[in-house]
Parts: sequence; structure tokens; C-alpha cells
Amino acid sequence: MSLSKTVALVTGGASGLGRATVERFLKNGAKVVMADLGSSKGNDVAKSLGDNVVFVPVDVTSEADVKTALETAKSKFGRLDLSVNCAGTAVAFKTYNFNKNLPHKLEDFQRVIMVNTVGTFNVIRLSAGLMGENEPNQDGQRGVIVNTASVAAFDGQIGQAAYSASKAAVAGMTLPIARDLSPHGIRICTIAPGLFDTPMLQALPDKVRTFLAKSIPFPQRLGHPDEYAQLVQAIYENPLMNGETIRIDGALRMQP
Repeated sequence: MSLSKTVALVTGGASGLGRATVERFLKNGAKVVMADLGSSKGNDVAKSLGDNVVFVPVDVTSEADVKTALETAKSKFGRLDLSVNCAGTAVAFKTYNFNKNLPHKLEDFQRVIMVNTVGTFNVIRLSAGLMGENEPNQDGQRGVIVNTASVAAFDGQIGQAAYSASKAAVAGMTLPIARDLSPHGIRICTIAPGLFDTPMLQALPDKVRTFLAKSIPFPQRLGHPDEYAQLVQAIYENPLMNGETIRIDGALRMQP
């Protein structure tokens, strides 16, 4: 397995972990459909990265949007070999704020579950159909899917009920989906990142970023997005990786 001549779909590809994944793939000879919200900078990012990437505006919770992205992969590049789910959202709110006498908004909880869990599954189920059209390689493989969970799936902090639930669901569905798709030569793994130097954390004050970095045992720094992308590549290139959720966090265990 090699990224050279691979056709990939990357959701959330206009920034952060997704963009780093797109850039690594392109450097290694892949062709990429970059999917992100229409309000993102995806079109400009794609134009800056050359002819082997095309941007498609996608809301991952929309069946029609994801189908359009897959149709683009097939019409422009001929097939789909690899699908990477980086699209996600978060909200921070306690289950009940007793100081303000306010419960967690149900619509906020539902939105996070819809994007992170349902959106991820939507991309998985539709990508698998297109991958199933590929001719199998010598191992019988037709495609690979990589999801993004979070260490919050296991070490959720105060205020992270919605986010942790959504990411725990992604980790939880990885093995049964691997079992579903294995007879058809499609592998699936999930990555659970810790604290990475993405736009969300870049917006925090330097003091907060320094504090967060010091909470990581080693190395005591925020993760580089390309280190996430490197793990995606390793999963894709190692044919025995299947049905597993892998932490990439510098031994971080988040405290309450």
C-alpha cells in the first residue's frame, strides 16, 4: 500500500488536522477530494495546493452533499481508495449550570452528536459503497476508512458531555463496522488525538496554550497536525491495521 496513485476523500479538509492530511497526501502523490463547509476557506486552500485536489462544499450530515463529493471523486479521479473523517464540532457546557439555573441545551447536544457521530457514519456508509466497486489488491483490499475520535472519548472533562459522547460513539462503532466491511475488503480504524496545534487551540491565549502543553507528559508540546496525518498514512499503508482506535497524545490523560 502506498499513497502514490491513491484517491482520497478528506472531510474537514480546509483546516487543522484535515488540511494537514490533504497536504501530506498530495506530497506523496495522491489525488484528493477536499470536503468542508461552504463557509470554509476550502476553495482558496484547494487552489493553493495544485491540480490534484478539488474542493467540494459538504455538510457531512447531508446525504446529498456526501454523495456529491463521492461522485466528484469518481468523475474526476475514477474511484475512491481512502476516506478520512476529520469534520467535527464541539460545545462546552455543564450538564446543569446551577449558578445560572440552566440545563445544557438539548439542541447543542444534538448538534454535536449529529456532526461528529452521525456525520462520520454518513460518510463511512456512503464511501464504503464506492470503495466496493474497486478491484481488490493481492490482499483482497478495496479501500480504507480512517475516523477521528478524541482522547475525550475516554477522559472527558467537565463540560464535555456532548463532545465526549459523540467521540466515544465513533470509537465504539469502529470494530462492528470493521466486521461489517471486512468481507468486502474494506478496513477501518479510528484515531483519538490529544491536544493538537489546530486553529481552535491557536485562538487561545499563550498562557493557556503553555499550560495545556505542560499537561502532556512527553513531548511537552502540542501535537503538530502533520503528526496526525502521518498516522493516517501509516494506517493506510499497513494492511493489518483494522478495527482499532489509536490514541496519539504524548501519554496525556486529561484531568477533570
